Amino acid sequence: MVEHKHSVEQQYEDQLRGSADGAGVTAYVLHRAKPHLPPWLAAGGLGLAGALGSLQWQGSAAAGVGLTLASVALTGVTWWAGKATGQQRRLHSAITVAAGSAWLTGACLAGPLTGPLPDLYLMGGPALALSWNIRMILRRNVDGAPAGSTDKGLLEKVGLARAQIGATSVEPNRVTAKMVLEAGEQTNEDVSKVLPRLASALDLPTSAVRYLGDPSSARRGELVIVPEDMLAQVADWPGPSSLGGSIAEPLVIGRYDDGSPLVVWLPGDPETKRNSTHVLVAGGTGSGKGETALNLMTEILSRRDVLLWVSDPKMFQDFRPLLPGMDWAAEGGPDTEVMVEAIKAVIPARTRWLGAHSYRQWIPEAAERQTSRDHTCRPDGQPCGCEGMQFLVAWMEEAANTLRALGDDAFTGIAQEARSAGVALIVSLQRPSYDQMSTSTRASLPSVIALGCDPRDEGFSLPDAVIDAGAHPGAWGNRRPGYCYVVSPGIPEDRYPSPGRTFAVPHTATPTMEALAAWAQRHGATADPITAGAARAVAGQNYTGRLAEGGGPAPRLAADAERPGMEVESHGLLTDPEDAGIDPTAELPDAEDGDEIPLWESPGRKPSPAEARELFARALDDFETTGQMVVGPKDFMDWCDRHNLSRPWVSERLKEAALDGRLEPTSATGRWRIVPSLMAA
Repeated sequence: MVEHKHSVEQQYEDQLRGSADGAGVTAYVLHRAKPHLPPWLAAGGLGLAGALGSLQWQGSAAAGVGLTLASVALTGVTWWAGKATGQQRRLHSAITVAAGSAWLTGACLAGPLTGPLPDLYLMGGPALALSWNIRMILRRNVDGAPAGSTDKGLLEKVGLARAQIGATSVEPNRVTAKMVLEAGEQTNEDVSKVLPRLASALDLPTSAVRYLGDPSSARRGELVIVPEDMLAQVADWPGPSSLGGSIAEPLVIGRYDDGSPLVVWLPGDPETKRNSTHVLVAGGTGSGKGETALNLMTEILSRRDVLLWVSDPKMFQDFRPLLPGMDWAAEGGPDTEVMVEAIKAVIPARTRWLGAHSYRQWIPEAAERQTSRDHTCRPDGQPCGCEGMQFLVAWMEEAANTLRALGDDAFTGIAQEARSAGVALIVSLQRPSYDQMSTSTRASLPSVIALGCDPRDEGFSLPDAVIDAGAHPGAWGNRRPGYCYVVSPGIPEDRYPSPGRTFAVPHTATPTMEALAAWAQRHGATADPITAGAARAVAGQNYTGRLAEGGGPAPRLAADAERPGMEVESHGLLTDPEDAGIDPTAELPDAEDGDEIPLWESPGRKPSPAEARELFARALDDFETTGQMVVGPKDFMDWCDRHNLSRPWVSERLKEAALDGRLEPTSATGRWRIVPSLMAA
């Protein structure tokens, strides 16, 4: 303790000796005085110039005319050059130049020691020098923002003359300056309104200037300027960022305009308080939605603990290399209807499992076998050993097609309930307007990747606050494919108005994507029993799950029947697949015993009520066999004509089948989901 006290006293004595060092004091004073020396040096130089000028021009009339004209011209040039500065600085500069040039003219003609000239110099010179020192000192205030700034002229042009520019940070291709607006006169909204004019004054594109208001203040924020568009140079897709990693890790889909990675997260993180999310991918024709989807899909398929279900009415034109890695693929129409109904059924099954294992939300540990006492479904608290549950991504590509068929609120229930079940919904469409997607659905999609669009559609994609901060995807249209703004949990809010660009996926990347899909087959996740069971209970044979170890793509695609080298013929309703390939022009064989056609199946004869009900039950079985699990009266039109039955009769039978448990209603009026036979039994 004594030694410590002695060392402290010794340090204090050393500091005293150091402060008493004359050289140290001199260096300190010079360092502090250096910013204030220029006005005093100018005053001294003015006196020296007057003394030297008197030796050359004292008593000269011609010199008097020349010096007077020079003084007036110099003062005028100072006033003219001050247009780009504030009014006070302009006036102060002009007065200083006028006073100095007037004294210099008098000193050169009459001598610096003649009459009142010495007194004017000794009083006026220090006064002017001190005025500039005071001005420099007052540039700092208690708010940390300078009262005067070289940017005053620029702000004055856009109507923000009284705004104050504070501390400025300069990074590669990014300048950030703090702004303090006049209290009671200006708000952050005023800055947002003049951003286009500010960009014009700087000769930059509109998207290069952004303003981020301080949430805790209505008159403070940060002005961000990005002078160079680094996104103009295309960056090709580099491949998966984390092959074999968890879906909880960030998904890298491109880069921002300052070169930093453009990322999104899908699952939540209770430690960082990041919420799980759904994603809206919106952009006009030619804006780069396809490549954005490829970037996001390849990242998803490269993770070990996620399932990907995709609906694409465009027959997987862009995504066919990735098909083998998908757990379920539907080509729109009835197949997508079934998928939507399956997702609705999967959600409560998954939340029940997560709750039973003490998970408030899906985390990576939920995908592992449950060997912990903290996550067990056994009442005695012992590890249950249950198989884990994978994260599920349901992707609706060209969703406007599905919304037209199923209704604008087809995804509302899913979007509102799926996040807690470890399900992320990704909806991709060109124009998320209210006539295509219900406001409830849009409000339940918290994340958005907003690509180029019509300027009138910006408000459908981005929050108003992000647009006010300077985000304008309408400025790109379809002229900047891949340019986008990303708003999503986990991304700092000051990044929301910063543009990014997704990686370009060239045709040469197809082999890499095929290899990635093959990797997903061998090493990716397969559906857990809870998810697979709930899906099969709704979809029946429509859902087969991804086949492992090179078993080939699981999706049942209608287009497969049209591929070269595949001799598959489509069959109509109630057509026995075994009859495929029979020549319709061949002679029929002679009738044998037992081959008689039942009278109630004969063409042109109306069946009895009992016979009609049997025909209807067989029709439902045939629909199930062919994989069409969602039906309605319109699907029975040809069948009604063939059997002399009416659509109202079919509608009544559909309701009866629902009461019997063979059908269940869907969210679409007049559409019914077939309950698989085993489940119905």
